[in-house]
Amino acid sequence: MAAIVERNVTDKKRKKPNLWPILFVGPHLLLFLIFFLLPSFYGIYIAFTKWNLFTSPEWVGLQNFQTILFDKESSFHNQFYNGIKNTFIFVLITVPFCIIVPLLIATALSVKPRLNRVFQSLFYLPSLFAISAVMIVWNFLLSVTYGPLQNYLGISTNMLDNQPHAWISLVIVTVWWTIGGNMVIYLAALNGVPKDLLEAAELDGAGIFSKFFRVTLPSIKYQILFTTVMTTIAQFNVYGQPLMLTGGGPNDSTRVLLMYIQKNAFGSGMSVAGMSSAMAVLLGLCIMVVSAIQFYLLRDRD
Repeated sequence: MAAIVERNVTDKKRKKPNLWPILFVGPHLLLFLIFFLLPSFYGIYIAFTKWNLFTSPEWVGLQNFQTILFDKESSFHNQFYNGIKNTFIFVLITVPFCIIVPLLIATALSVKPRLNRVFQSLFYLPSLFAISAVMIVWNFLLSVTYGPLQNYLGISTNMLDNQPHAWISLVIVTVWWTIGGNMVIYLAALNGVPKDLLEAAELDGAGIFSKFFRVTLPSIKYQILFTTVMTTIAQFNVYGQPLMLTGGGPNDSTRVLLMYIQKNAFGSGMSVAGMSSAMAVLLGLCIMVVSAIQFYLLRDRD
């Protein structure tokens, strides 16, 4: 009898809900729902409407997408293709540098640990700055009239108003600003590489480069996959750098898609939020496709 009572008490204790996970996760889920999930679904809905932010949205179906993708007479068509082209250029140029440069820095710091904490702090520090502060500093550095880089190096070319110098400036600033996050991830990954594998490779006569490409890189492939996908997504959402550094110039050659989206929704005299939302949805689809391709190419084939 006592055993039965004890079993019932135990069953009641097991059935008692544990509210601690909800207490910790609940606020984050609520914020995610309010500030991300609901606005995302509403933005997708707005993409199928005609809306100027002041009146009620008018359902137009696929008309916005048809205009953007196929109506060559429309300015939105030209804006989208110019913006998505410049966005892809920015992604293709910056992502390799944002992956390779932090990896090389992390490898050097792991091989030569002396003062590595100091250098880690120095390389990570720019990522703590706001984009506006970073662009103000680099605007001063690259200024053709009073910039120290121009005066000391004797460069007379306006780095922000000529191509390909404008793209070069954007890449340098972006890499300088963002390498800290990936560097920290690679440092943690390199510290987790099994020492016995490196020692075994060294006993087999493997050199520095052979150990790096045959042992180290395969051991941190999941971290490289993560940083590649996340960096690509971040660079597709580029906005602050071309807006504050080049203003989209020269001749709209660095005007990315998010700049057109913002201008059509909030910056023009006649708001076309529905068209901007349709552009944003197409940009999101591009990000999803590119991310899926990256996962496929970098997947584990073992």
